[in-house]
Amino acid sequence: MSGGLRVVIAEDGVIVREGVAGMLRKFGHEVVAAVGDADELRVAVAEHKPDVVVTDVRMPPGFSDEGLQAAIALRAEDPELPVLVLSQYVEQTYASELLDSGPGAGVGYLLKERIGEVTDFVEALVAVAGGRTVVDPEVVRQLLNRRRDPLNRLTAREREVLGLMAEGRSNTGIARGLRVSEAAVAKHINSLLTKLDLPPDSDDHRRVRAVLAYLRG
Repeated sequence: MSGGLRVVIAEDGVIVREGVAGMLRKFGHEVVAAVGDADELRVAVAEHKPDVVVTDVRMPPGFSDEGLQAAIALRAEDPELPVLVLSQYVEQTYASELLDSGPGAGVGYLLKERIGEVTDFVEALVAVAGGRTVVDPEVVRQLLNRRRDPLNRLTAREREVLGLMAEGRSNTGIARGLRVSEAAVAKHINSLLTKLDLPPDSDDHRRVRAVLAYLRG
């Protein structure tokens, strides 16, 4: 890809945000928007139609995975939109989903503390914008470890629901214990069965197999 890129940056830390923006401008790229949360990111992408998005994972209001979830949503709307995640953390629950999104290209996940040179970051951004995939080896290692233990794919709430299933509780009992609706419990169970690779057409009893996986873990 020749010429400067039009970039949207999403980073809640103003010093980091302005630092990345200044660095990209120095290398001839145009930062069309630099925002501080996931909602602003979505608005900026819709308004500016950038060549590439750079986003942090944890952003307001919850500082959990808002930036990464926004990136996945943007890729669902536009699978060709290049996205580079730049974070201090490997958010394992959604990192795989992002890397698998769209055509599986034009996406990257780098860890801030492992970027040795400014030029390395800029080159990675250009590569992602050009349709390549760039992933830090540490991210790959953690995702591979996670895939070896399917229980690690579950959210904290899904593990809690699975634990109550292992105690023999019905959906009604689980809902009462967690003070949520039975519909919410059913949703969590469907999600955790999917993550444990227990398809609906399995001949085995999925609920029992899920409990066995939990007990083995």
